[in-house]
Amino acid sequence: MRRESIEVRVAASRAELDGHMGVRQRVFVEEQRLFSESDRDIWDDGAIHAVAVERRGDVVGAVRFYALDEAGLWKGDRLAVLSGSRPLRVGAQLVRFAVATAAVLGGTTMLARVQVPSVAFFTRLGWEPVGSPAPYRGALHQRMTIGLVDASAAAPASYAWAYGS
Repeated sequence: MRRESIEVRVAASRAELDGHMGVRQRVFVEEQRLFSESDRDIWDDGAIHAVAVERRGDVVGAVRFYALDEAGLWKGDRLAVLSGSRPLRVGAQLVRFAVATAAVLGGTTMLARVQVPSVAFFTRLGWEPVGSPAPYRGALHQRMTIGLVDASAAAPASYAWAYGS
């Protein structure tokens, strides 16, 4: 695997937000065909949009997350990583960033609806299944949850990591 430098952060410009939406379009519309034209919805208006950005500025991963109530319940969704960057563990870094950032912002619990093949991945990151899998957009999804209290100590505003070091 070649050395690669990736930074995960909240989208900081219109270009990064467009990159975030572009990654979701490629993964959820073109690759997985979960949506016919676009995966955008009303939650995008108030969501925090995080991106994984390569050294040269290309957005290779995305996740959005947002508060559901004032008591600390958050939702993470639309985790998407371009196929060429999946071996670099970009998804794990995006999930950790979302969890830690929501904790710093006062979150206590985060929920997600996860495609069944990704349940083991989320379990390794500390998430727990809730209930049984159910269909969503033509694919089985599992509701999952994670507590955010302990995550707040590890929450940077952004961070970078190098592969192959």
